[in-house]
Amino acid sequence: MVTTVGTETTFEKLVQNLLVLEHDAIAAYDSTIAKLDNETSRTKIAEFKDDHVAHVAELTRMAGTLGVDAPTEGDLKQYLTTGKVALASIIGDGAILKAMSTNEIETKMAYDHAAKNAAAPADAQAYFRKAYDDESRHKAWMDANA
Repeated sequence: MVTTVGTETTFEKLVQNLLVLEHDAIAAYDSTIAKLDNETSRTKIAEFKDDHVAHVAELTRMAGTLGVDAPTEGDLKQYLTTGKVALASIIGDGAILKAMSTNEIETKMAYDHAAKNAAAPADAQAYFRKAYDDESRHKAWMDANA
């Protein structure tokens, strides 16, 4: 799925949409942790989830600074991200990690767009580049361990 998150024309909407995306990601991580059999993989995925929780904290701080509502949950995409994990769990851990890797594509793309978005101030763009690096690290590990 191709995302438009990160291409918003206002910084306020960009922050809000990234928050929704992050809440969707956290739901997928929770589902993954519950379904993985391998303890090492569960531990690593929990570490990655912590990165997403940190992203939510920073984005929530940005929303507060902007005086806009900070979404506290995902949207209907959550069912797609968690659904892929649920279906993959029938096959096993490798399939679950492959499903999660496909979820990371959208998150990486969103942060790549956000890091280049002229509506975002330079400090936010720098944070979005860091978040992109986090997502790239997550995806690389999932690809290597699927």
